[in-house]
Amino acid sequence: MSLSPEQVVSKMMAGDFFSQWLGVEILETGLGMCKLKATLRNEMLNGFAIAHGGISYSLSDSALAFSCNSYGKKAVSIETSISHIKQIKEGDELIVVAKEISRAAQWRFCIRFGRGPRGLEPNRGKNRSPARICGRP
Repeated sequence: MSLSPEQVVSKMMAGDFFSQWLGVEILETGLGMCKLKATLRNEMLNGFAIAHGGISYSLSDSALAFSCNSYGKKAVSIETSISHIKQIKEGDELIVVAKEISRAAQWRFCIRFGRGPRGLEPNRGKNRSPARICGRP
């Protein structure tokens, strides 16, 4: 019996202690997509009192992992990139959406960021970050 995307993500999250430390909240999941939320805490700041780049990257990586594994087949990323084009400050609510756009020779995902109480606010220009994924459903 195969697991639903929600069951796959729930099982992954149960053993993903780093995502738990990030305070990840799963807002939505489905085949090839995942929407997560986390709030930036003091211990996530760098020396300039803004988010350490690893925080937004890690949240994106979690969304990417959950979305590409939603088919129930193990897959890991082998190449990803992110552009930090907005400052993120303590208390900001981050919302990230990873959505599959292709599963041809390699998977490609669109990762969009939002912040603040108004919810998802896509970045302009560089908000589509492709990722190469090792593994296929």
